[in-house]
Amino acid sequence: MSDSSSNYFGVEIPFAAHCGIIALTGEPGIARLKVGLKDHHQNNIGIAHGGIILTLLDIALGSAARLSVEASVMTIDMQTAFLSPGRGELFGEGRVVRPGRSLIFCEGDVRDAQGVLVAKASGLFKPARVRDGA
Repeated sequence: MSDSSSNYFGVEIPFAAHCGIIALTGEPGIARLKVGLKDHHQNNIGIAHGGIILTLLDIALGSAARLSVEASVMTIDMQTAFLSPGRGELFGEGRVVRPGRSLIFCEGDVRDAQGVLVAKASGLFKPARVRDGA
């Protein structure tokens, strides 16, 4: 749907652009993104820092939630398990498990270019109300 480095399925997410995350495909309830790891994404042992993996998951799950309800969302909770070292190019996918008017349950994962599962997450998102002057 999008291959822009700053457009994430119709919205701008400056932090995602700063991290080098790229939107791949998105449709109601599912979003796919990627990031090509650079030196500044690594931890002290030369693998993906957990922060970049968490960011990729948060944006993937949040984008899937936003696309399912066609409204901005806020992360309420996210549980993550790190399963393998992340190296090279990482691909994140977020999926809506159960949409709702007040809460949206999502799950997702990050895999490397060979398809190895690097991390998985479940998350809870809330549609956000935009306040005037906020």
